Amino acid sequence: MIRFLKYLSLAVATALVLALAYGAKGYLDAISDADELRQRADNLIELGFGGDALGQGRQDLLLMIEDPAFASHSGMDFTTLGAGATTISQSVSKRLAFEQFRPGIGKIRQTGYALGLEARLDKDQILALWLETVEMGRGPNGWMTGLFHASEEFYQRQPNELSQEEFLRLVAVLVAPAIFDLRKEDAALAERLERIERLVAGNCAPKDHSDVWLEGCR
Repeated sequence: MIRFLKYLSLAVATALVLALAYGAKGYLDAISDADELRQRADNLIELGFGGDALGQGRQDLLLMIEDPAFASHSGMDFTTLGAGATTISQSVSKRLAFEQFRPGIGKIRQTGYALGLEARLDKDQILALWLETVEMGRGPNGWMTGLFHASEEFYQRQPNELSQEEFLRLVAVLVAPAIFDLRKEDAALAERLERIERLVAGNCAPKDHSDVWLEGCR
C-alpha cells in the first residue's frame, strides 16, 4: 500500500510538471508570436475593425455578455458572474495557437498562450484579433468568421450602423455558433436574445460564474 501511494504521488507530480511545461510552451509561443500579432491587430484597428469601431457603447455591451472582466483580468477569470470557463483572451488563443484545437489538455496550452498575449499585447489589440477570428456560425455563403464580416453578410452594414437589437442578435450566437442559426427564425436564438436584452436593461444577472447561458435571466 505504501509503495502504491508512492507511485501514485510520483505519477501525480509528473503529470503536474508536464502540465506546467505545456502551459509554459503556450506562453513562450505567444511571446514569440507577439510582434507579428501586434502588427496584425494594429492594422485591423487602423482599418476600422477594432472594438471602438463597433459603435458607441457597443463594445461595452459585447463585453458585458462575453467577458465582463476583460478590462481588468490577466487572461483568466474564475469569479465574475457569467464569465464562464473561457475569456476572450483564451478564446482567441484557441484560434491563433492551434491548427486544430482539441479540448482537454489543449486548454493548458491555450491558457498559457492567453497569458502570453496579455503580457505583450494591450486589450484593444487582443479584442481586435478576437473580433476578426471569432466564429459566427452559418451564413448565406457558408460558415462565417469575424463579427464585422457577419454584420456585412446579414445586414449589408457595419456594426456601428445596426440597431441595438440587430447588434445583440449577432452577439447572441457567439455562445454556440454551431447551434444557433441567423439565417432563419430560430426560437432558441430568439430566447437567447431576450435573455441578453434583460441583462443589458439591468433587469437580471447571471446566477453564478458559469452561467454563460444566462439562466438567471430566464
